[in-house]
Amino acid sequence: MRILVALGGNALLKRGEPMTHARQRANVAKAAAVMARVIEAGHDLVITHGNGPQVGLLALQSAAGPKASAQPLDVLDAESEGMIGYLIERELRSRLPGREIATLLTQVRVDGADPSFAAPTKPIGPTYSESAARELAAANDWTIAPDGHGWRRVVASPEPVEVLEARAIGLLLAEGVIAICAGGGGIPVVRQVNGWLTGIEGVIDKDASSALLAQHVGADLLILATDVEGLFEAFGTPRQRLIPTVRAHDLTLDDLPAGSMRPKAKAAADFVRATGRSAVIGALDDVEALAEGARGTRFLP
Repeated sequence: MRILVALGGNALLKRGEPMTHARQRANVAKAAAVMARVIEAGHDLVITHGNGPQVGLLALQSAAGPKASAQPLDVLDAESEGMIGYLIERELRSRLPGREIATLLTQVRVDGADPSFAAPTKPIGPTYSESAARELAAANDWTIAPDGHGWRRVVASPEPVEVLEARAIGLLLAEGVIAICAGGGGIPVVRQVNGWLTGIEGVIDKDASSALLAQHVGADLLILATDVEGLFEAFGTPRQRLIPTVRAHDLTLDDLPAGSMRPKAKAAADFVRATGRSAVIGALDDVEALAEGARGTRFLP
C-alpha cells in the first residue's frame, strides 16, 4: 500500500517542550523508528511534515539580527524544510540501510489573491502568555491569536493550488525511493503574468498540501499524524469521546478550532472526496495502528 504520512510540526516539537535541537532530534528519532517499521511492513511511504514551531523560531532568530539581513517567510519555510527533512532522512537511513531516501525541497503554487493574506490563521513559533504575546505583537507588527492554553503569532496560510515538484516526486517513488517532501506545506510561490515564479510571505497548511500531493502520487491512504489520538467530541471536557469514523461527505467544520484540528479534518475529507480512498487522523506513536485501521479517526467515503 502506498501511504502518505504527514507528521505534524507539533508532533515533532511537542507543545510545552523546550524548542531545542536536542529535544527535536529525540522526537524525530521516535518518529523515524515508527516510519521505519511501517516501511519494513512492506508499504511505500511518502513523508511530509509540519514546521509551525520551527519556522516561527527561525523568524525570531532572523528578526534578532540586522534589519537588512532579515529573511522573508518563504525563505524561512525552505530553511525549515531542509532542516527537518535532513533530521528525518538521517534517522531513517540509520534504521534502513540499503534503502534509497531523498529529501526534496518542494515549491507549492498559491494564489496571490488568496483571502488568507488578509486574515491570518496559521500559528507559528513558541506559545506565550496573552500579555507577552500582545507586547511582542505591538513591537513586531504581528497578528496573534489564542492557541490551546496560550497565544501564538499567526500568519497567512493560503490554499495550495499546485505542487510544482509532484512529477519529480512520482519519479522517485517509481524507483522505490522513500520521499521526504512538501515540508511545512511547501515553499509558497506565485506565478506572475510573465510566467516567472516569486516567493510570497506565508506558511501553507501542511495537511492541505499533503492531501493535494497524496492525490497526485496515487496514495491509497493519507495519515495525518499529530499529538492527539484523533477527533474528539466535547474535547477538553469530562465528556470527551474519540470519534472513530467520519463520513467525509457528512463532515461539518464549524465546531473545530481554525488553527489546529479544522485544517486536518478538512484535508482528510478533501482527499477522501477526491479519491474515494480513506484518510485517518491520529497520534504519531500510533502510525502502525493507524495504517491498519485500528486507531485514530478514520475518514471514509
